[in-house]
Amino acid sequence: MTHMHVAGAVHADVAAPSPQWLTRPDDPNALDPALWSRTVRRNEAGCLEVGGVDVRTAIEREGSPVYLFDEADFRSRAREFARAFSGWDVYYAGKAMLTRTIARIIAEEDLDLDVCSGGELVVALAGGMDPNRIGMHGNNKTPDELELALRNGVGRIIVDSLDEIARIEELCSAGGWQARVMVRVTPGVEAHTHEYIATAHEDQKFGFSIANGQAMVAMVRCHYSPYIELLGVHSHIGSQIFDTGGFEIAARRTIKLMSQFADATGSHLPQLDLGGGFGIAYTSADSPATPEHLAAGLRDIVEHEARAYNIDVPRMSIEPGRAIAGPSTMAVYTVGTVKVVDLDGGAQRLYVSVDGGMSDNIRPALYAAEYSGVLANRISDETAVLSRVVGKHCEGGDILVRDVFLPGDIVPGDLIAVPGMGAYSREMASNYNHALRPPVVRVSGGALHPMIRRETMDDLMSLDVGD
Repeated sequence: MTHMHVAGAVHADVAAPSPQWLTRPDDPNALDPALWSRTVRRNEAGCLEVGGVDVRTAIEREGSPVYLFDEADFRSRAREFARAFSGWDVYYAGKAMLTRTIARIIAEEDLDLDVCSGGELVVALAGGMDPNRIGMHGNNKTPDELELALRNGVGRIIVDSLDEIARIEELCSAGGWQARVMVRVTPGVEAHTHEYIATAHEDQKFGFSIANGQAMVAMVRCHYSPYIELLGVHSHIGSQIFDTGGFEIAARRTIKLMSQFADATGSHLPQLDLGGGFGIAYTSADSPATPEHLAAGLRDIVEHEARAYNIDVPRMSIEPGRAIAGPSTMAVYTVGTVKVVDLDGGAQRLYVSVDGGMSDNIRPALYAAEYSGVLANRISDETAVLSRVVGKHCEGGDILVRDVFLPGDIVPGDLIAVPGMGAYSREMASNYNHALRPPVVRVSGGALHPMIRRETMDDLMSLDVGD
């Protein structure tokens, strides 16, 4: 992976024009099924289609750029996790991608739902989600957000600080509520992922440390509070994780903590959440595990650790994260300009500029995240050339696909499709450079159904009150 240096591109760790994992394809029109939602294919005209809808039709009707959400794919992945983790509670990550329609689908598929803000909670409830099946995350929940959760009877609040516990007690005392909580702990696991999405090591903002005793203090505080029902322990080691190795240490330390709590209080906590954050394939270098493989590994780990500490296996919950939403959505862009740039050593790179960018997918700029892309509106017989798909924003780091081989005859007006855009793309979108955020369109039954409409300049200007 190529990481941009803070001092500029000339200091970046670029040793070659393209990463070692990227090879020139024999056929630049071919689709790697691991990267795309399951209904995506090229039709007889050579154009990409999803759910039976040609991407050209989507652009003609909805404009460009656009996020296309494959409902059949989303539902199938939700069902696979529910089936693989039968007997566990599977929490869909609202922060990955959430609309009222998605909340409705999650409810229909009998999954639970995590939210981490008052806004996400409002959307979840508006979509018909049973509040008892909602978990509320966040390291700094405001009194208003906590009151909204308590008033609506959310199933669990994952507490993250002693300040929050005191805040909950005050609200419950005033409102006559009883809060059901889990204590978020940091088990000290270094997940093999980007620094910003590794969340279980000690030096970061989430949770109570097991190592220094903070976790036990918080658990005892909740246990003896007259306003709180302590359900159990919550742990999350990070995101974009491809195996169960890191969960072994997390399970050992959280189950040991639960055993120590039982010894200290005489009470056995009924629930344990090990998080999840399972990865998806953004490029051919990624090899995510199947839900069945993950479930088998995690069951073995939990059962082994429970036996070791002589406690019953608690009620388990898991949070697949982007693994449900991520592959379900592609973004489609229109090419605006094409230019050839000479590189050191005589190599060249094709820069393909599209009508979106870091305002609709900040992850490449934020995490140096890698993506893939294809020419979507036709088939090309030209040789594939090393390319970089970039956005229209006034930033050198405005890169959507850092390294990809695309046909050498790409011209303005062509369409580029980028897979794996269902998680943390529209949710992290911004109005940088006063860009207008694209719509999210559900594809189902061979038809297009808007989920989030395209922003307009009137929307943008309505927030600018002048003076």
